[in-house]
Amino acid sequence: MSQLPENLSGEEIVARVGESRKKLKAELSKAVVGQDEVIELMIISILARGHALLTGVPGLGKTLLVRSLAEAFSLSFKRIQFTPDLMPADIMGTEVVEEDTATGHRSFRFVKGPIFANIVLADEINRTPPKTQAALLEAMEERQVTAAGETHTLAPPFFVLATQNPIELEGTYPLPEAQLDRFLLNITMDYLPVADEVKMVAATTSPKKEKPAAVFSGEEVVALQELVRQVPVSTEVAEAAVRLTASSRPTHSDASTLAKEKIKWGAGSRASQALVLAGKARALLHGRYAVSLEDIRELAAPVLRHRIIPTFQAEAEGIKSDDLIAELLKGM
Repeated sequence: MSQLPENLSGEEIVARVGESRKKLKAELSKAVVGQDEVIELMIISILARGHALLTGVPGLGKTLLVRSLAEAFSLSFKRIQFTPDLMPADIMGTEVVEEDTATGHRSFRFVKGPIFANIVLADEINRTPPKTQAALLEAMEERQVTAAGETHTLAPPFFVLATQNPIELEGTYPLPEAQLDRFLLNITMDYLPVADEVKMVAATTSPKKEKPAAVFSGEEVVALQELVRQVPVSTEVAEAAVRLTASSRPTHSDASTLAKEKIKWGAGSRASQALVLAGKARALLHGRYAVSLEDIRELAAPVLRHRIIPTFQAEAEGIKSDDLIAELLKGM
């Protein structure tokens, strides 16, 4: 898909997007083995104009995956390694003094930080203090940064993928629930199956390395993000998304026994919006021009797992958010 012609109908464009999905997977497979579900969820986040949180142990190829995705979308990519001493200016940029050697005149110039990229990998976001986390999350929400009273707009498309390491919690600053809610999806990345890992090892230890070819341009991504908003959703599907979200709230008037006993905090209205918006992106990516109940079901876990907080009793029993979501889906 080299372009999005204006003379095509919505259905024809959707069909082309569905075809491009196969080409996109083929190009990404040159650099990344397996992780098809993770890749699809990341693409959905980009098309839905949202940000994603990626949770997984070290050494699974998260950086390679995001960089390859940026190459396939013809987007600029920056990686920020979050550390305890990282300051907001290290991410946003800072003003420096420049002196004209001829006249001796001094002036201030803003030097842009790594946040000024289309795709930003915020590696181990929970290793940096709340002040720096808040600065990043503000840029994610407002899509602009302010330095010395001057506002600098982040060029679209702008997508932040933040990673968290679930096995090393010492010396970390876990993101508060209110900040986690800013992420459209929480994507879990697990170990590869043995067969895929064998392929990955063989590919990454050979001298020949292929890079993904561009499938979309930055302008096409912006156009697709606009098209996602136009995908229709029926009242039935919208109601199903809202009912699923509401069923996670223990204070709801019709709260189930599960919600009252096992859920400390349920998902808010932003989760309902995320389910529908991500559902639109998934439908478009699969070559459909309408959101289905299947889209809502498939996206329930990545949309809700960071928005539902189990009670202490549930955690003591080894019950996780994904387990609760699976039970809530039975009543959908």
